Amino acid sequence: APPPSTNNVNSVHEGNIIGSGIFISPKGVLEHAGSVGLSLIVWVCGGGICALGSLCYAELGVTIPKSGGDYSYVTEIFGGLVGFLLLWSAVLIMYPTTLAVIALTFSNYVLQPAFQNCLPPFIATRLLATICVLFLTWVNCSSVRWATRIQDIFTVGKLLALVLIIVVGLVQIFKGHYDALRPSVAFEFSQDPSFGQIALAFLQASFAYSGWNFLNYVTEEVVEPRRNLPLAIYISIPLVTLVYTMTNIAYFTSMTPEELLASNAVAVTFGEKLLGMFSWVMPISVALSTFGGINGYLFTSSRLCFSGAREGHLPYLLAMIHLKNCTPIPALLVCCIATVLIMCIGETHNLINYVSFINYLSYGVTIAGLLYLRKKRPNLARPIKVNLLVPITYLIFWALLLFCSLYSEPVVCGLGMVIMLTGVPVYFVGVHWKEKPKWIYILLERVTYMGQKLCYVVFPQADSSETEPLTAKAID
Repeated sequence: APPPSTNNVNSVHEGNIIGSGIFISPKGVLEHAGSVGLSLIVWVCGGGICALGSLCYAELGVTIPKSGGDYSYVTEIFGGLVGFLLLWSAVLIMYPTTLAVIALTFSNYVLQPAFQNCLPPFIATRLLATICVLFLTWVNCSSVRWATRIQDIFTVGKLLALVLIIVVGLVQIFKGHYDALRPSVAFEFSQDPSFGQIALAFLQASFAYSGWNFLNYVTEEVVEPRRNLPLAIYISIPLVTLVYTMTNIAYFTSMTPEELLASNAVAVTFGEKLLGMFSWVMPISVALSTFGGINGYLFTSSRLCFSGAREGHLPYLLAMIHLKNCTPIPALLVCCIATVLIMCIGETHNLINYVSFINYLSYGVTIAGLLYLRKKRPNLARPIKVNLLVPITYLIFWALLLFCSLYSEPVVCGLGMVIMLTGVPVYFVGVHWKEKPKWIYILLERVTYMGQKLCYVVFPQADSSETEPLTAKAID
């Protein structure tokens, strides 16, 4: 069987670069920022921080031209343990939690018009979100072509909703309806600002910006990465920052801060206030957007599992693909099950803080690896080489953000760190320990064989070296 197909990978990336988070995060950003003006500053600065991180990732992407993103870079630079911890947290926390948040948002936007005066029932939102995840898992298991076509089609819904919001918002501004945006009103704080609350506002905004590093997960398939990686950054990050800021400005032309905070579906409330008989367009557009977002994350998570299993850090069953469809069914099923479990126990706002904290932690470790690599391998070929001020500035912001977030939300953020650290014994038992008892190997072989028969999957044979366990060595 050939390796997992990556046809139309760029279309999947484009569907994620302007994420569904813009319909989820505005409420959380405003709640923690405490004022309209500071929330808009957070959105602009959040885009700037993403630009710094993207430039660092561009250097790593052409210096270590391997698919897998953060995981591949950290494994290459710091060795197997640190790389495994990033992989462990991604498989157990980052992707399932992000999928859970987007799926819950999908169900909220679909159900909210039917429950205009109250929140949709807990069971109803979870049931609809679960059905959505199960359906898209089936699509991704059945055909890569179907998955990429869904991404192309449903990205239109995302762009339609954002364009509609921004255009209507600009019309409102030209009519003089921008009282909440006047400086004297915009910086009226509902609570005393603190570093901890501002840090949490950045975590909420970072959820909307997540996806800026997705192109690094398929670096091996990018044509002319030396040219195209920086080009993608220079075009996409400023564009996304502009769109997100304008979308939030549009929200405030029709809603007071109190109304936005009270809304369970911000875009639906916006549509009800300004679109009249066409207000139905908004929940449908956002539902299409989030539907496509779930599809994109499922696609990317399977690619990461493939990279991890190729390095010997995950069971080889997770790197196997369907014999005919060439889809990574075991990896998709694991991600689907983890997502459904998290949806049943988590609340959207806390889940965003939870996953954003771990995301930022992994970003910082990866960019610290860039500095470490500069010191240990100064003569390594670097087709792209950023100024040292770029990673240093990012890491200073990163350290302040994580410290303040952990101080303000010790339980939510600390739980993510604890789950990540549980990967340490798993690594030493499952990966580092080579001389295991024979019965363990027999058991793993039987489980793998059973999984192969159940899912009708085989290991890709395009590269014979991939059939042998690989353990990346730390750079001396």
